[in-house]
Amino acid sequence: MSEPLTVLVTGATGFVGRRLVPELIEQGHDVRAMTRRPEQYDGPGEPVAGDVFDRASLTEPLSGVDVAVYLVHSLDDPDFEQKDADAARNFAKAAVACGVRQIVYLGGLGSEEDTLSPHLRSRREVEQLLGETGVPVTVLRAAIVVGAGGISWELTRQLVKNLPAMVVPRWVSTRTQPIALDDVIRYLAGVVGLPEAFGRTFEIGGPEQLTYLEMLQVAAEVSAGHRVPIVRVPVLTPRLSSYWLALVTDVDLTTGRNLIDSMGTEVVVTDNSITELVPGDPVPYAEAVRRALEDHQQD
Repeated sequence: MSEPLTVLVTGATGFVGRRLVPELIEQGHDVRAMTRRPEQYDGPGEPVAGDVFDRASLTEPLSGVDVAVYLVHSLDDPDFEQKDADAARNFAKAAVACGVRQIVYLGGLGSEEDTLSPHLRSRREVEQLLGETGVPVTVLRAAIVVGAGGISWELTRQLVKNLPAMVVPRWVSTRTQPIALDDVIRYLAGVVGLPEAFGRTFEIGGPEQLTYLEMLQVAAEVSAGHRVPIVRVPVLTPRLSSYWLALVTDVDLTTGRNLIDSMGTEVVVTDNSITELVPGDPVPYAEAVRRALEDHQQD
């Protein structure tokens, strides 16, 4: 384990942040949980007020911080690319002014040789902007994170739960490499304060490369004990797909469309160097699904 550090976690009430804060505390770190409404925060760590869209508000929460974990995105906003770029610039400038030694960022997988969707393109831009002021950035790139409350996983869970059969577009044949939330937390916590990880980008994923269709079928088998009949159609545009998702799930239209735009891009791990710094066997997809379903029932 690395030395005890003062760590700021942005998005501390979000899907990943609320699981990461207790893990970092368990490792002995002094953790600040940044939120726009600290008076409503009831989790572990020290709640601190901060808004990435207001640079002046970031000075106090970042003062004296060794490592800042950046878990912010605006996927539910039609102008998310501009908003996320502005937020990253604000955070990078505040971090360097406060003497932060490392920024840890959770980004998205996808080959630079492919034409990236606006969602994935935005994640890459945020990576670059966070490092522009000179603070070493450690980037972990992931595909779908399987865990209760994750947007991509919620789409999968609700589709399987709500539909006796599915009509699906061609993107269900795209390969991806889902990763259990437990593994994402393990990798994030593992690189915090680790000098060998400074200024590096790592790809993280589970042990299997699956198509979206295979993910849906495994999720159906684990949750209901049987497969869901699926019919593929040649034409179902991202716009129509997003309306379909909004109809049968509680994921909002803008978020659904932004996610679907990314589903035509293959997102698989091509570099396993993260295992040299944070060893361990990743959780298989079926087990990740079981854990996510159990956590959802407990929420």
